[in-house]
Formats: sequence, structure tokens, C-alpha cells
Amino acid sequence: MRILTVDDDDNALQMLNLLLTEAGYEVVSARNGREAMAILRTGDCQLVVTDWEMPVMNGLELCRAIRAADFPGYIYTILLTCHETPEKAVEGLSAGADDFVTKPFNPAELAVRVRAGERILSIQTREVAIFALAKLAESRDPETGAHLDRIRTYCRALATWLSDQHMPGYEIDASFISTIYQTSPLHDIGKVGIPDSVLLKPGRLSDREFEIMKSHTLIGAETLDAALKQFPDAKFLIMARDIARGHHERFDGTGYPDRTVGPNIPLAARIAALADVYDALTSKRVYKNAFSHEVAKSIILGESGSHFDPKVIAAFSAIEE
Repeated sequence: MRILTVDDDDNALQMLNLLLTEAGYEVVSARNGREAMAILRTGDCQLVVTDWEMPVMNGLELCRAIRAADFPGYIYTILLTCHETPEKAVEGLSAGADDFVTKPFNPAELAVRVRAGERILSIQTREVAIFALAKLAESRDPETGAHLDRIRTYCRALATWLSDQHMPGYEIDASFISTIYQTSPLHDIGKVGIPDSVLLKPGRLSDREFEIMKSHTLIGAETLDAALKQFPDAKFLIMARDIARGHHERFDGTGYPDRTVGPNIPLAARIAALADVYDALTSKRVYKNAFSHEVAKSIILGESGSHFDPKVIAAFSAIEE
């Protein structure tokens, strides 16, 4: 992430830039609010750390100008000031600052506050992207909306159970659980590239049509990979891409598109595979009636070690209710 620092004191600016550079950020600087606004209009910075007292345009005026401007994305602003009174804090936050740090600041505290701002911006970017892409997929198939909601709920439940078991090779933390919940609705995003004659066909697909349908895994993965290359900081796209490409792989290596075997299939894709099949089995489609839970369960358990990861099957069995 590129951070814009704003201060008319060269020594203070140099110290601030050194701190942020050592923390791994790219830094660009301005010496007053007017210079800062010119830099922000280039669209290269989403986070601003600014002093309050400056000539030409001070930090308070800069915060107001940022909120009044029509930037394409949210600009997160941290205001640095010598004013320690609650009234001044309220004034700064009311002007549009997102955070407020008194000077002289503790370097560790400022670094933590910058990371908090980065997390907020990341969450916003991720949720907007996922929502837009998921709605795109939903537009092709009227049945997709509820399916997407069920898929992410199943994925979160399976991942949570696996996380609690602490099994080697299945190390799942809160971030993984949150990300699979958010990104699993993108598993079929590649279907936007499948012709209606194939995607919406009510009967059985021919061999040629099935090959076309299978390409949705590659279309989805390539789309998400292109987005990842453009926005490498959007790490959630890695899991989204893995799920889109790998949710039709089979544990025994007979799936598609890559015939990947066992643990070489990304864990998120192994989880999404079971969630997707379970929902397909228990949902009514134009070409089939819904199966009961018991029938779906019998089919899925019979595919342990062939279609599905046995550990994910264990999670399914443990939380089936």
C-alpha cells in the first residue's frame, strides 16, 4: 500500500517516512494540504497520515476537502496533532479524520493504527469486488442467488469444524474461515462465459456441451487471476481463484480441469467441492428434483477418498444436522 504523509516540518516528515518505510509501506509526501490533494487526485494513495498545523491548507481543512471530493475509492485519514483535549479530537474526527494520534506519537502505536486503516480499506475493497462478481454470476441463472448463500454457509461450517480439530495439513484460522465465507460464492463465476444454450439447457448435456461447461473453471480462474495481477494486495483473490479452478477436482485425481490429486488440491477448493455437490443434490433444478438429506448424505459418504477429501467428509458427518 502506498501512504501519503503530509507535514511542513522536514524533520518530522523524514521520521514519519522512515517509520512507514521500515514497516513495509511505499511512501509519497506533501508539505501541505493543497499538495496532498493534488497527489490524491492521481489515485495512487488510499491512506493519508497528516499533521494538523500546516500552512496553505492545514490538516483539518485537508480532511474536509478529502470528504468533499469525488474520489473513486475511500481515503482513510489519520490526523496527527499536539492538541490533546477531547474537544480537539471531536473537531478532528468531525472534519472527516478516521483516526486521531497525539504528538509526539509512539512509533509502535502509529504503525498499529496504520495497519488498522489498511485492514478497513482491504475489507471494503474485498466486499465490493466479491459482491459485484457474485451478482454478475447470479444474473445468468435465476436459481443462483440462494445457492450462493447456502454454499458460503456450508463452507464456513465445514471450515470451522476443521479448524477446531487442529489436524496437520488442515491449519485453518479465523482469517481462512472469513475468507472462504466471502469468496466461495465466486466458485462458478466462470459460468458468465458459458453460452445460454449450454448453461440453461434443461436436459442432459452432450459430450461436446459438457466440455464447454467444464471450461467455466478455467474462465473463472483466469478472470480472478487477471484481477489479482492488477491488484496484488487483494490477497483474498488467491483463495477465490483456487476455489473457482479447483472445486471440480476430485481427491483421486479424476476431476477437472487439472486432474489434481489429494492434498495438492487447495484446501478451500476441497471444502467448496463438498458444499457445492451437497447443495446441488438437495436442490431442485430444471433437470432434477431435490434429493433428501439422507440420500445426499449416502451419495457423499460413498465418495470419500474418491471425489472428496476424507477429512472434509469427517467434518460433514460431524456437523450434518
